[in-house]
Amino acid sequence: MTLELEGQELNVGNFRADILCRNAVDGSRVLIENQLERTDHKHFGQVMVYSSSRDIHTVIWIAKEFRAEHRSALDHFNEITNEKFRYFGIEVRVWQIGHSVPAPQFEIVSKPKDWRHTISRNTQRAASKDTPDLQLQLKRFWTEWSDYMIQIGNPLKYPYLSPWNSLNFDMDAYLADEKREIGFKLYIGGENAMASFYLLKEQQEEIEREFGEPLEWDAHPGLEYNWIFLRKTDTDPTDETDWPNQHEWLASKLELFDKVFGPRIKALNATNREFPEDEDEV
Repeated sequence: MTLELEGQELNVGNFRADILCRNAVDGSRVLIENQLERTDHKHFGQVMVYSSSRDIHTVIWIAKEFRAEHRSALDHFNEITNEKFRYFGIEVRVWQIGHSVPAPQFEIVSKPKDWRHTISRNTQRAASKDTPDLQLQLKRFWTEWSDYMIQIGNPLKYPYLSPWNSLNFDMDAYLADEKREIGFKLYIGGENAMASFYLLKEQQEEIEREFGEPLEWDAHPGLEYNWIFLRKTDTDPTDETDWPNQHEWLASKLELFDKVFGPRIKALNATNREFPEDEDEV
C-alpha cells in the first residue's frame, strides 16, 4: 500500500490511535497500532474499537510477539469480512550482523487470504506504468509550478501561513494520477478540530459563493482531524502539454484559498464549542 500519514496519537472514541494513514490509491484509511511486547487483550480490544470506525478499512497491529488466540482472531476476521476490510498481524524483530547498525525485520503472521494475489496485481500495474519515470515526471511538475509562481510574482509566501500552522491548520496541493485529478486539501487537526470544522461549515454557503463552486467537506466525528477539498477532476497530471493550464489553475486556487480561509481561520474561537457527535446530526 502507498500510505500518506494523516496523524499520530489521534482520538478514536476513548482511545488514542498510534498512527493513522490514508491509502493513496483508494482514499480509505489505515490504522497502525504498535505494541512493544507480547499481544494482550487490552490492545486487542483497542484494535476492535478502531476497526468499528466507519472509514477505517485496514488495521495493522504490530507487536513483539502474537499470542496464538490473537493471531487466530485476526485470521477469523479476515475470513468473515469482505475484501474491503483487512486485518494484519505483524511481529517485529531486530537483526544485527557483526557490528552493523541494528535493523528491524517485519514478519506478517496474519493477513487477508488474497493478499499475495493483490500484491502481485498491484506490482504488475506499477511496473506497467514505469513508476520511477512517473515519479521523476511528477517531481518536474512541482518544480515547474514553483518556477511559474515565482515568474508571476507569487513565491508561495502568505501572511496567514504561520497562524494556520499554530492553529493546526495545514493546506496542501496534491496530484492523483490514478484518479486523474489535481486539487487542494485544507487539513484541520488538533484538540478543537471538530469545533473548528463546524464553525467553518456554518459559513459553507458564503465560502462556496466566494469560491464560485462547491467544496467537499470531509468530517470525521470521533477523530481529531477533518478535511476540506477542492478537486479538479478529469485532469491528467502526467500530460505535460496540459501543465500550463494546471499550473495556472493551482496558482489561482491557492490565492483563493488564502483569501477565503485565511481571515476566517484567524478569527476562529473554537474553545468550549459543542459540535455534532456523528454525521447524521450534521
